[in-house]
Amino acid sequence: MKLTVLTAAAAAVIFVSCGPSAAEQAAAREKAVADSIAAAAGKEMNYTVDAGASTVRWAGNVTGAKVYGHYGNIGLNNGTFTTKGGQLVSGAFEVNMKGITPLDSNYAPDGSKEGTKAALIGHLATGEFFQADSFPTAIFKVTSVEGNIATGELTVRGKTNTEKVTDIVITEENGTAKATGKLVFDRQKYGVSWKHFMKDAVLADNIELEINLSGTAQ
Repeated sequence: MKLTVLTAAAAAVIFVSCGPSAAEQAAAREKAVADSIAAAAGKEMNYTVDAGASTVRWAGNVTGAKVYGHYGNIGLNNGTFTTKGGQLVSGAFEVNMKGITPLDSNYAPDGSKEGTKAALIGHLATGEFFQADSFPTAIFKVTSVEGNIATGELTVRGKTNTEKVTDIVITEENGTAKATGKLVFDRQKYGVSWKHFMKDAVLADNIELEINLSGTAQ
């Protein structure tokens, strides 16, 4: 009986001594964590844009006796975007061209014959600008991405041209993500060709957009 007990004890000692050391166990845990992080980084994440929490800011300048600008927000209808490893992979968004809201203060007082904020909103919706009744939406769709620059197709007033969104930044946390970037386009390419009624005043051809999309994981 004593021999049997001693033999079992010896076997247990041998088994323990043959198992992984504390250092080996720590290394295994570190590898598992690294593998998990790598797997997460390589996974594509699809997000649906929350229109209420997202903004598309526009800005345009007029030069003449003085330089001034108008800026504001455009209502966002919908959008999606996909990321992988913290980088944009694809995406698209649609804005409401009837939802242009100026936020600057370069206007005549309400009730004036011209130059009011309401007059600008109405003018932007006409055929001299975006012809919103016939073309109520504008769309940007990503076709390729390189680094923090996305190339895509912008459609305004039924005309489509290739444009770029630059300075893209993606932040992701707990099933939500934010995608920001800048898009500058030449309005003349889309038939937005209105000229200022004063000969010495010029409306800039470039319209600047600051895109801030907030998305929820699908």
